[in-house]
Formats: sequence, C-alpha cells, structure tokens
Amino acid sequence: MNIFEELGYYLQFDFVKNALIVGVLISLCCAILGVTLVLKRYAMIGDGLSHVAFGAMTFAIVLTIADMYLMLPITILVAILLVRMTNKGKVKNDTAIAMLSVGALAIGYLVINLFSSSANVASDVCTTLFGSTSILTLGTFDVWLCIVLTVIVLTFFIVFHNKIFSVTFDEDFSNATGTKTAIYNNIMAVIIGVIIVLAMKLVGSLLISALIVFPAISAFRLFKSYKKVIIFAGIVGVFNSVIGILVSMLWGTPIGATIVVFDIFVYLICWCLEIILRGSKKTK
Repeated sequence: MNIFEELGYYLQFDFVKNALIVGVLISLCCAILGVTLVLKRYAMIGDGLSHVAFGAMTFAIVLTIADMYLMLPITILVAILLVRMTNKGKVKNDTAIAMLSVGALAIGYLVINLFSSSANVASDVCTTLFGSTSILTLGTFDVWLCIVLTVIVLTFFIVFHNKIFSVTFDEDFSNATGTKTAIYNNIMAVIIGVIIVLAMKLVGSLLISALIVFPAISAFRLFKSYKKVIIFAGIVGVFNSVIGILVSMLWGTPIGATIVVFDIFVYLICWCLEIILRGSKKTK
C-alpha cells in the first residue's frame, strides 16, 4: 500500500475527518490571533492560559464532571483578568504569564496526583500536556463548536479590522481618539480563552504557544503589511496542521509534536527566504 492509498484508507473514518476539520479551524484562529498577540507582546499568553485550562481540567476530573464546564469559564475569566491587570501596568506581561503558567501547572498536577481515581495518572497527564490522542476522539459537537468559533473570529477581524489594527499598534492613541479599547481587549481575551481550551485537544497544553507564535513570526519574516501578514500566517498555520496530522497518522508520531516540528521547519524556510530577498535587494 503506497502513501496515497494509506491516506485514502484513513480518510474513510469520521474521527480522522473530524481531526482534520478541527485542526484546520483551530490553527487558522490561532494564527490570526497570533499576529495581534505577538505585536502586543502577548506571545506567551497561550502558554499561561493553557496551564490554567489544565488546572481547571484536573479539578473537573476529580469532581467527575465534564471538563468543558470548568475549563471554558475559568480560562476566559483568567484571560480577561490577565489582560486588564497588565494593561493597567500593575504587573508586566511576562511576569503575569509566568506566574499563571507555573502556578496553574503545579496545582493541577498536584490535584490530579492526590485525588484522581485513574489507574494511569502519568499517561493521562502526558496526553493532556502533549495532545497525543485526544484529537482523534473529537465528536460532532467539537467540530460544530470549532466551526462557530471560526466564523465568529473571522467576522470579528473583518468587521473591526481598523479598530483592531489601531488598538494593536497604539492603544494610547486609540483611547485618545475615542476607541473603547477595553471592550476590544476583553473580546479578544474571551476569544483567546475559548481557542486555548479547544487547541488543547490538538497539540496539548504545553505546545499551544507554537500554534500562536510560529505562523505569525514566519509571516513577519517575509511581509511588512499587516493584512498580508495575517493572510500568510493563516495559510501557514493551516498548512502545517494538515501536514502534521497526516504525517503523524502515517508514521505513528504524536500529532501535537509533529505539527510543531513543521511549524519550526516552515519558519526556518521563511527565515532563509528573508535573507535571500534581502541580499538580492542589496545587489541591485
């Protein structure tokens, strides 16, 4: 059986189709949001919030309730508090994210070790942190949730493109011109929180930042226009996820780690292209 026949065989299964759909949609949302987050120096917010979601999930496991009932509201609430706290200058971005990341991860791991009834805690934690198998257990609800979320994110960015651009590059000027920056920051925080929770099933909580950061910085290497950066970042994010998922199925590698490796590889290609283009301009 050659590669194409093997891929055709896998694509007959609904769980594979669900994994690809969710992977594409989540990667697209992460890449688009990543451009704004990188520019606002919130590149590692995905890391901090993913650990908060991990901590909330461990409490849900102990309480034997659906993890979404705790993960979504807690992650969204913390995202809003984080944005407000850092915008008021009380705590620096990197300090607040570091506090959240380490604290939530430690508490979550402690709780699941002390109170979990699972016979294999280490395996459960590893799956959650690196997303090795959870992407293949997605149901119809998860797919539709990702579709709705993607429509909301794209609509938000298209309709309020100018406002987001203004808030991203000069928040003080936006405030001075009458833009309600707090509202836009809170909406962004809610979207980030929801995406982080959904992205945990794709790459796990430890690798989410890669989906946010790498497509954006790859685009920054080649383009200067804000619009072109967003479009290219979205294309790169989707491409890397699709290839990563397919390769992981063919080779039996962890899905999350495989996607991140392709993110790194594409970034290096963009970096080399930037050097080549810069050299060609100097020679003219």
